[in-house]
Amino acid sequence: KFGWADKFFRNIGMDGEDEPNVEDITREFNNGMWTIGYTGWAPERIKAHMANQHTFDKTTLQAVGGPVDGEYYGLPWPCWGTAEMKHPGTPNLYDMSKPVSKGGLTFRARFGVERDGVNLLAEGVYSVGSDIQDGYPEFTMAMLKELGWDGELTDEERASIEAVAGDNTNWKTDLSGGIQRVAIAHECAPFGNAKARAVVWTFPDPVPVHREPLYTSRRDLVVDYPTYADKQAYRLPTLYESIQKNDFSKDYPLILTSGRLVEFEGGGDESRSNPWLAELQQEMFVEVNLRDANNLGIRDGQQVWVEGPEGGKVKVAAMVTERVGEGVAFMPFHFGGMFQGRDLRDKYPEGADPIVLGESANTALTYGYDSVTQMQETKASLCKITAA
Repeated sequence: KFGWADKFFRNIGMDGEDEPNVEDITREFNNGMWTIGYTGWAPERIKAHMANQHTFDKTTLQAVGGPVDGEYYGLPWPCWGTAEMKHPGTPNLYDMSKPVSKGGLTFRARFGVERDGVNLLAEGVYSVGSDIQDGYPEFTMAMLKELGWDGELTDEERASIEAVAGDNTNWKTDLSGGIQRVAIAHECAPFGNAKARAVVWTFPDPVPVHREPLYTSRRDLVVDYPTYADKQAYRLPTLYESIQKNDFSKDYPLILTSGRLVEFEGGGDESRSNPWLAELQQEMFVEVNLRDANNLGIRDGQQVWVEGPEGGKVKVAAMVTERVGEGVAFMPFHFGGMFQGRDLRDKYPEGADPIVLGESANTALTYGYDSVTQMQETKASLCKITAA
């Protein structure tokens, strides 16, 4: 339709007429993760972990002997370089008690090397076995040359680096993996070795302060802990103060939050399609404190409406419990396939509907975006609950 399918799928074979090869797809997205240090994956490595699960220690998650000896289960991030490097994955970030090649790591040099005359790199600390026994910036081709380590690159790696940006090529943009490979051969972290920041000068609040949610029942706290002024975030107007100045708590008196269940993951379509997990959590619900439930005339297991101040509402079962405090309601965020009381199972392609459907918590939740990441606010809002 668009005329570029041949380019888009040039690295992906087909298993039959309509099914792309999953191993090729895995390699494709794996090759797109140089900038975060997660290209050491390969479908063959993951398959080897699955085939040798019995060799992994259940506490350390490290294989003890066998074909994948020393690797950590699932090759946790960062898993550096190419799959051929066989980096074992990094079980704990910033663990300098191990060599980088064995899963150790320093703190990333992400914010420059100096600010206001203060050195931002680590001082006198480094991961075990590091040939640079101090702080250092992220690795570039120029840095390899300065250290005299560029001679360890292969001809193919050097040619790839030259094709990108020559001396300005860094560990993130070197598609050969050579810079990462050489850095790790000297037990150095490709992304550098720096101090952690306690003052984040690039954030609106360099030192964290409490700011009351946009939708809050604690109007007394708004005075002392106001939100930000409305602003333009990239291309988008983003509202803060103009929402918080309105008091919605008279009509929506309960604090509403959301969170995880043990049985499901994310939006839940995949895990709600698993019969063993679906059996354990068969219904979307809202947790309501016993006192609030009695005041509202709601019984445990009863169907209720949870409505947010922007008008979105969900029909769910009430779980009357003291797991939530008075004035607070909680909903899990793993459900979908219902919308404001309507069952949408007939909207799924045949055979694609999960076993368990339920209302999405986000339908009742409200506007709000993190001032740095622009992630949506799904943890602090208001609601009212009525019998369905």
